[in-house]
Amino acid sequence: MADWVTISSLATAGGTLVLALATFSSVKSASRSTRLAERSLLAGQRPILIPTHADDATQPVRFGDGVLIYVRGHAGTVELQRDNLYLAIGVRNGGNGLALIHGWRVEVAQQTGNRPPSTDEFRRQQRDIYIPAGETGYWQGAIRDRSDPDYEQIRAAMRTGSRISVDLIYGDYEGGQRTIARIGLTRDGDADRDDYLAEVGRYWNVDGIDPRDRPEAPPDLSP
Repeated sequence: MADWVTISSLATAGGTLVLALATFSSVKSASRSTRLAERSLLAGQRPILIPTHADDATQPVRFGDGVLIYVRGHAGTVELQRDNLYLAIGVRNGGNGLALIHGWRVEVAQQTGNRPPSTDEFRRQQRDIYIPAGETGYWQGAIRDRSDPDYEQIRAAMRTGSRISVDLIYGDYEGGQRTIARIGLTRDGDADRDDYLAEVGRYWNVDGIDPRDRPEAPPDLSP
């Protein structure tokens, strides 16, 4: 004689399992669609800072203490005035969203590492610097403390013509999608110019996954 109570319980359990699997599949699909939509939205807000073009106009850069320097297209400027160091780089936003520069760090080296610097190493900008999408602007920074460890290094680089690397950390207008751009400043070689050629050497994604950090391929164990 059939145990209808047991059969009914098994049928109910089976139905519940099928419903749970369907719900899980639906939630997983919805979650994947949400992530894709979020990535698409963020891509529409992502700024990308690059040096200005060689034919872009020269820009005046004024500092809070009244010092005024000029930066040409595709170039950077490092000047010593009043025993203070003033730095500027012409930048263009090649991305889709408004760029907000958060901070900077400087390094004097012919070759720098491939790993991103710690965000704790960056100097905070004294004022917000915004670069609209598709527009040009500039970054500016100053070192006025003679005891600053970077002060003498930059002074020496100015005398010898050594390469100066400037790391800029920036993000979108909401403060997200933080990116580090390493811009190298090298002497142009043109006798009529005393500024530096500006070129991006590397970008790092601070908050997301760096596409370079891929897992290594398994070793080839074939004979």
